[in-house]
Amino acid sequence: MNLLYANDRPGEYPASWYAATATPPGPYAPLRGETRADVCVVGGGYTGLSAALHLAQAGVRVVLVEAQRVGFGASGRNGGQIGSGQRLEQDALERMLGRSDARALWDLAEDGKALIHALCDAHGIDAGYRPGVVHADWHARDVPHAHAYADKLRRDYGYDQIEPLNRDQIRALVGSAAYQGGTVDWGAGHLHPLRLAFGLARAAADAGVVIHEQSPVHHIQHGQTAVVQTDKGRVLADHVILATNGYGTGLDRKVAARVMPINNFIAATAPLPDPSAILARDVAVADSKFVINYFRLSEDGRLLFGGGESYGYRFPVDIAATVRKPMAEVFPQLADVVIDHAWGGTLAITMNRLPHVARVAPNVLSAGGYSGHGVALAVLAGKLMAGATQGQNDGFDLMARLPIQRFPGGTALRSPLLVLAMSWFAMRDRLGL
Repeated sequence: MNLLYANDRPGEYPASWYAATATPPGPYAPLRGETRADVCVVGGGYTGLSAALHLAQAGVRVVLVEAQRVGFGASGRNGGQIGSGQRLEQDALERMLGRSDARALWDLAEDGKALIHALCDAHGIDAGYRPGVVHADWHARDVPHAHAYADKLRRDYGYDQIEPLNRDQIRALVGSAAYQGGTVDWGAGHLHPLRLAFGLARAAADAGVVIHEQSPVHHIQHGQTAVVQTDKGRVLADHVILATNGYGTGLDRKVAARVMPINNFIAATAPLPDPSAILARDVAVADSKFVINYFRLSEDGRLLFGGGESYGYRFPVDIAATVRKPMAEVFPQLADVVIDHAWGGTLAITMNRLPHVARVAPNVLSAGGYSGHGVALAVLAGKLMAGATQGQNDGFDLMARLPIQRFPGGTALRSPLLVLAMSWFAMRDRLGL
């Protein structure tokens, strides 16, 4: 099944609150015939748009081909949270890679957060950024670890923007009795993800990037001059950047073996009569469940709640009902709230939840598998790949050293095995283990 069309209409954004509150650029004409580029970027999400923008600003001829519309995939559908660090905690990275590389990865992630702000400022992108991301623990036994980790970041990394929360403090901030404590990271934040994607697309086009929408790539012929083949055209390029994340559709077997698409779902309630009763401050929240719940308020007082679980390529028939169940568990007072928008999106994960960044051929680079931590890291990865095509390899090589294992069983068995694993962890969540 082709994920590009399994759940969406060709050329149409999903009926999300994001799409209802953002003005798309373009449309950009599909590719017809043959064209030449220094770099062909495949994918019009954060990674591809950032790569294309940074390349064009360096004077490189760039053609970007997008199967649907810019910002169509996870970049325009996610929870909008910009977290600190990598998807794994620094303790785990230190054990895995040593302190030097772990520190360099922390610094890169901080660069990614700063890059979002710099791009929004430089290009007038009104993405509605707000500071503050809460980590909310379901179990009291987990709270000491959250507080100790904040201490470690302050002590070892000089990062002093995380505030510990006990049970009373988190319940004063989040209007739910579900949480026993946690932290709030004031150096992290949240924004309107689709407006960010649209702003990057406009900036890239203004910088000279030639964008072709509704131009799915079905084959790449490797060579000194790569040939990127779409349905009705092709791009001849010295370098290719693969930025497809969960929508790779098997363009590269090495990537497909390590990066797997999964689905996630978000619902937007009707405007709440008293949003401050749900969140006393305009922060985002991500909780400690393995099948994570994440939420924040919209600018017009809705609760944007992400959660629910679904396996396989197709979205559930009733996405609102899928999300309502975990939302009511966190906020019983909203069990019957009206839901105005509900949508799904396909992201990508890796075995160890670290991004897969690789040179899959001498002149073909790829990045993806951000595992739910991709807003800043995807934009950063695009910049790093742009630099790597120009011989600036330090940041790219660091990310490429991350040990990303192949999924057991390859592409044929990875989905069934994931279903078993996720079902096990979901059961543990439900049992409170």
